[in-house]
Amino acid sequence: MIYLTAVEMARLLRAREISAVELLEVHLRRIEEVGPRVNAIVTLVAERALREAGEADRDLARGHWRGPLHGLPVAHKDLADTAGIRTTYGSPLFAGHVPTADAPIVRRMRAAGAITVGKTNTPEFGTGSHTVNALFGATRNPYDLSRSAGGSSGGAAAALASGMVALADGSDMGGSLRNPASFCNVVGLRPTPGRVPSTSDTAAWFTLGVPGPMARTVDDLALMMSAVAGFDPASPLSIAESGAVFAGPWGEEDLSGVRIAWSPDLGGLPVDPETAKVTAEAPRVLEGLGARVEQVDLDLSDAEDAFRTYRAWYYALSYGDLPPGGLGENVRWNVERGREVTGADLARAERLRSGLYRRMSDFFETYDLLVAPVSQVPPFPVEQPYVSEVAGQAMPDYLAWMRSAYWISVLHAPAASVPCGFTSGGLPVGVQFVGRPFADLRVLRLARAFEQATGHGLRRPPCR
Repeated sequence: MIYLTAVEMARLLRAREISAVELLEVHLRRIEEVGPRVNAIVTLVAERALREAGEADRDLARGHWRGPLHGLPVAHKDLADTAGIRTTYGSPLFAGHVPTADAPIVRRMRAAGAITVGKTNTPEFGTGSHTVNALFGATRNPYDLSRSAGGSSGGAAAALASGMVALADGSDMGGSLRNPASFCNVVGLRPTPGRVPSTSDTAAWFTLGVPGPMARTVDDLALMMSAVAGFDPASPLSIAESGAVFAGPWGEEDLSGVRIAWSPDLGGLPVDPETAKVTAEAPRVLEGLGARVEQVDLDLSDAEDAFRTYRAWYYALSYGDLPPGGLGENVRWNVERGREVTGADLARAERLRSGLYRRMSDFFETYDLLVAPVSQVPPFPVEQPYVSEVAGQAMPDYLAWMRSAYWISVLHAPAASVPCGFTSGGLPVGVQFVGRPFADLRVLRLARAFEQATGHGLRRPPCR
């Protein structure tokens, strides 16, 4: 039951072939069974969830269907505010923090009938692509408990991979939905900024960080997008297209004539040999589906300065007023870099990003999709704070090993991480499908065709 798709669970619930309480109890048993070893869900609200599941069943008995997520057990990233449920942001400074209102993505999931099981682990303020913090420790990869689950939505990915929830939300600034999906053999979508609305009192127009969905299948991603996407006047970047465009079922996708650009290294980035070997299969699969695949030599290097400048500025703006002694090393370092950012730095970053957007706009006149590795390495040892070397090249800091993800973040484009295969040691490796801005649905449909052709996402972790 725990590894049914969310789409199938929703069908069974609506047909009343299973109750929301029964479905929740199965997942709660799974959390009890594997939760202590994986450490994906850090705040569990079982009693509240059982009450809500009972209410969902009574609603269905009266003929009231709340929406596409009715009765599905879900978890929310510990960065997303949840009314009445502890939300720590992975920081000791907020160890006892209980918000009074839901974040927009949480509110929409709940309005669509989802049952909140709890909160998933994240590094402090989502800082870094390895999920570990001083409050809860590290989240472990269900495919190998000695390895990282990625981050910063690592708790969400590990919970999905190990069957603890049907769906989970996350967020992505430098790869935080894509990297853990790749590491844990699930799927994650970084939507076009504004597709899934978010609000902020300090950085409402900031577009590098976006909320989004994570699931075990692309159809499940689309199901969740149908509930969480759509216009919100409180979000100044909100896209005025209804989430209903993502609702299935979809027919088979014909890739005949689809023009795909394949980049094995995004313009010369170092890539671990195991990752390179697994992801090299992607163009052959796509050609087998009828697509026209061309290897390209991209130059996305302008994204480096733009991303780091905007990110540093954001950290100083968002966390600069917090007591430095209460912050972890990575957050403190980002805040310090942000305080060094000048107006000239921001002007340069804006010019670089604008030029890159224009060039990629031309690029997407030629190609329908860019395909590349999500991460430059497979899952690394969980005790390791970050990847310090990739394919023999030293990484200068904790960010550098994720350039393959954060360079894409600068493009204002939708990007989906899809399972691509496994290393010789059985570790998952994902590939990212990147589309032109606002083409989220197209990205998902093409990712679904790849997913169904390979079946890699059906391989379950050994964690029992």
